Amino acid sequence: MIRALMIAVMVGLLSLSAVIGWCVWALTQPLPIDGERIVEVQRGASLARTLRALESEGVLERPELLRSWARIHGSAGAIHAGEYRLQPGMTPLAMLDDFVAGRVMRRHFTLVEGWRFSELREALATAPRLRHDTADLSDAEIMVHLGRPEVAPEGRFFPDTYDYLAGQSDLAVLRRAMLRMDQILAREWQGRSFGLPYETPDEVLVMASVVEKETGLPSERPKVAAVFVRRLERRMRLQTDPTVIYGLGEEFGGTLTRADLRRDTPWNTYVHHGLPPTPIAMPGLASIQAALHPAETDALYFVARGDGSSHFSPNLEEHNAAVRRYLRGGRNPAGEAP
Repeated sequence: MIRALMIAVMVGLLSLSAVIGWCVWALTQPLPIDGERIVEVQRGASLARTLRALESEGVLERPELLRSWARIHGSAGAIHAGEYRLQPGMTPLAMLDDFVAGRVMRRHFTLVEGWRFSELREALATAPRLRHDTADLSDAEIMVHLGRPEVAPEGRFFPDTYDYLAGQSDLAVLRRAMLRMDQILAREWQGRSFGLPYETPDEVLVMASVVEKETGLPSERPKVAAVFVRRLERRMRLQTDPTVIYGLGEEFGGTLTRADLRRDTPWNTYVHHGLPPTPIAMPGLASIQAALHPAETDALYFVARGDGSSHFSPNLEEHNAAVRRYLRGGRNPAGEAP
């Protein structure tokens, strides 16, 4: 009798071991996916509901088995909401571990140097899985939500790549980009060159935006900034086309005319002395640094050569000769009087 009982116990243990072994084997086999898959754990969804959804999507074959494993190990109620990236070869146990650890997928949004705020808004509106809280807000209302009422949004957001989670507000992305610009501008302002004609970091931001839009070659940014700084110091008008184009807004037809150059907008630096009232684009770090550390040069004019570079001139006579040479009777984007 005792011997029979021992045999029965041993058979039972062997059977249990076999079942456990099979369960471990099943849960460590690759998920039935051929390529990368993005799945989502809904906020407030239970593990059972999540696993059934994955089964219906063809991602998981034995949801009840994985759920039982999670209950035994006390992790059934510890999963985190969010998007998760599944790779070929990933196992159900590895997937569950990601759910429990909250290794959610982060998406990315890139702000490009030289964008206007209108271009930033267009790109932000198409960012996938971002909550578009700014969709029905005006530019001014956006700045109120960001805690900067009465501040123009142009140029206030630092060009960089920002990550975000599915369902996050686009205002959160803008706030991070705005604070990043604040930090960089404050840091660079502290190390500025001596004797520059700026009274505030905001004026640097305006100058940097003009440099950003006027520079074809990154290496020429300090020289372009130097031309504009020297013109400010001599009370010469900046006479730069990007400021005119910005002031024209949607009225700009693609080619500047002499009438455009005479149009009296606040940003027209052919008409007004000094810097424009606001930035005209989002400057990157290199343009900010160029504005704060302009090159040592005697140039007061420059004209595009047509290959991305510019010809810099110290006087109007040489400049006009360069204009005739490179533009064949055209007009200089920075320096020739209208």
